[in-house]
Amino acid sequence: MRNVAFGLTLMLSLAACSTQTLIPAAPTEITSQALSPTSLGARYTDSTGNNTGTTHVTFRIWSSKATRMDVYLYAQAAGAAEKLKYTLVKDIATNIWKVIVPVSSLTGAGISTVYYGYRAWGPNWPYNSSWTKGSGTGFVSDVDANGNRFNPNKLLLDPYALEMSHDQNSPTSGNYTGFAYASGPSYRNQDSGNVAPKGIVLKTDTTSYGTKPTRALKDDVIYEVHLAGFTKGDTSIASCRGTYYGVTQKANYLQTLGITAVEFLPVQDTDNDSNDVNNSASGRSSTSTSGDNYWGYWNLSYFAPDRKYSCDKTAGGPTREFKEMVKALHDRGIKVIIDMVYNHTAEGGTWGTNDTATILSYRGIDNSAYYVLSSDKQGFFDVTATGNTFNTHHPNVQNLIIDSLKYWRDEIGIDGFRFDLASVLGNTCEVGCYTYNKTDVNTALNKIVANVAPRPDAGGSGVDLIAEPWAVGTGTYQLGNFPWGWSEWNGDYRDVIRKDQNKLGTDAITPSQVYTRLSGSADLFQDDGRKPWHSINYVVAHDGMTLKDVYSCNGKNNTQAWPYGVSDGGDDINNSWDQGNIAADQRKAARNAMALMMLSAGTPMFTGGDEFLRTQFCNNNAYNLDSSANWLNYSLSTDQTNFKTFSQNMIAFRKAHAALRPANFYGFTDGNANGLEQYQTFKADGTIANSTFTADSGQHAFAYRVDASELGETGITGIYVGYNGWSAAINFTFPNPGTGKSWYRVTDTCTWAEGASQVDLNAATNVGVQGSVYSVCARGMLVLVSK
Repeated sequence: MRNVAFGLTLMLSLAACSTQTLIPAAPTEITSQALSPTSLGARYTDSTGNNTGTTHVTFRIWSSKATRMDVYLYAQAAGAAEKLKYTLVKDIATNIWKVIVPVSSLTGAGISTVYYGYRAWGPNWPYNSSWTKGSGTGFVSDVDANGNRFNPNKLLLDPYALEMSHDQNSPTSGNYTGFAYASGPSYRNQDSGNVAPKGIVLKTDTTSYGTKPTRALKDDVIYEVHLAGFTKGDTSIASCRGTYYGVTQKANYLQTLGITAVEFLPVQDTDNDSNDVNNSASGRSSTSTSGDNYWGYWNLSYFAPDRKYSCDKTAGGPTREFKEMVKALHDRGIKVIIDMVYNHTAEGGTWGTNDTATILSYRGIDNSAYYVLSSDKQGFFDVTATGNTFNTHHPNVQNLIIDSLKYWRDEIGIDGFRFDLASVLGNTCEVGCYTYNKTDVNTALNKIVANVAPRPDAGGSGVDLIAEPWAVGTGTYQLGNFPWGWSEWNGDYRDVIRKDQNKLGTDAITPSQVYTRLSGSADLFQDDGRKPWHSINYVVAHDGMTLKDVYSCNGKNNTQAWPYGVSDGGDDINNSWDQGNIAADQRKAARNAMALMMLSAGTPMFTGGDEFLRTQFCNNNAYNLDSSANWLNYSLSTDQTNFKTFSQNMIAFRKAHAALRPANFYGFTDGNANGLEQYQTFKADGTIANSTFTADSGQHAFAYRVDASELGETGITGIYVGYNGWSAAINFTFPNPGTGKSWYRVTDTCTWAEGASQVDLNAATNVGVQGSVYSVCARGMLVLVSK
């Protein structure tokens, strides 16, 4: 996610409309009964509300603290008052509020597409029959001693809405005249109904999402990319660039590159409608991007696909188009992984005094259930740097999380999930604190594994669960400390590789540290029964520099002018270096990083555009830049085209060799230089790298060999990698390739690899046998196979 706190975005609104609409009485409620949480939301049903149908719409919402709940129904998304309203009835046993509305009543009121939202009353604002929209009748306090923040002047989005009409900052809401969503003495009586985002009631969608790949995660190559930015700048796509449809037009590109799993940044609705962009179609240009949300880590819904990313924005269009995109990727054997942000919501925190806060959904439905409150329950305990922390230990919040995961898995066809700031899912404290516990079966971490089955080790049905294993603050960094079933972004892999390449003479990195990361990080994952592929190996991710910039920039530059900035925040420690500002050396360093990811045990991941050396011009926190400079640009130079070929071929090399994708941790050498162990480490001179050598941070030239024959391969017997981290060339002496075998070159990242033919997948060139010597250039790398 973004590296620093989001600024609180203050949402302006239309003044409350004074026109009143005739409201019919609520229809008769059927007998209350225990319902599964998956029954929540607004669905077309039969007259009982318990079966799929077309004659009625059943509205269900959970709240344990509300004392009254009304649903308001609209004929349009914004700019007009409600057509109908109904009062829901609470089932005391389940705290589920429900009402069943005949479709005939909806059509009679002129409602074809059903837009809806809720108004709720509770202990801090009891219901009074004299209350009218925009009044303070019944008000007691903005927040009471128990943390309740009910306010009937704020129309609330259903947490289970399958689509949203617009986001809370959408310009289509009208001319804002006040802080419509805010509480507090200055804003509590402003009514948000005319401008607030609303849920849309959808009929059952039968669009196919295709056949899901069942590939084991160990065999995947993950491509992390912003969904809109992936195609928004691609002029080869005639229309609908930056959309789900646009991705379908780019699916062949991913397949040809060799990608097996695409991981999208958040795709649920967020406050991005008002982003400044600099394309001619927008009619706008930006001088200030403060508060803009390009990445999308500011979600209000965990179900609704972002309407902005859909070419078809009619009701149901985003859902259909999303599934069509998933099918296009599935048809090419590509998994779809989406980023889930269950650690905070777009309601942010409080400002001014604690009585002033944004009320859009969860906060007005059951504040103390949905959020971790401060010790006095007047504010919010924040380990996300966004103003709030989602209360993932509460059973009904866990239900919401699990229900949304099942919806994306079963109804939309998603193959895996990446969880932003996932250590929040291990929190066991609900008021005034954060306590991580991976063994507690009642944490969201373990509830997810128990209810949303992880994919088996060898592949098959199930989902891939990937954690970003940290948040903000004490006790939140939990790399390697997640329970069974979870893979993790390996930040140590990133840091060790970057430091070893870029911090010679300043940061002490030992060969042992490098070997440990390249061989699957057993120190982090083996003790709890996890495997090498539970390590998601990456050198860059979205929240930082691009691959090119890590090797072209000496530090961040986030204050440059639009379209490359201005962005705030960003880490000051990047372990980057411009390689003496020598372009050829920058490309060489990037080749080393791409090659190492593809040669490492674990699951490799890189970001969209890294395959052709995309740059953000040293901006390492471009969360707010919805600009042409931040979209992928496919007009490539010769050097970029060559690097894309290198990336494509290194991916192909990895996929061709099972020895690089081990199901279990390698068996290491027993010290026999001539034996063929699964994984052997060497000095540059060809002798065994003993523990004294590997613990020496002054050693920067070393090698290793994977015995491919012991790992089931027949075409080759071994893979050798020689790495020179020194600033001068080093001679590498080859170890034993096996009886009757020789070493053949796959790639040499030095000058040999500067042209178009940078990786020889056929390994046609014999470079020697045991004892042969090969000079590897300064900061270069050599890859051989024995056959």
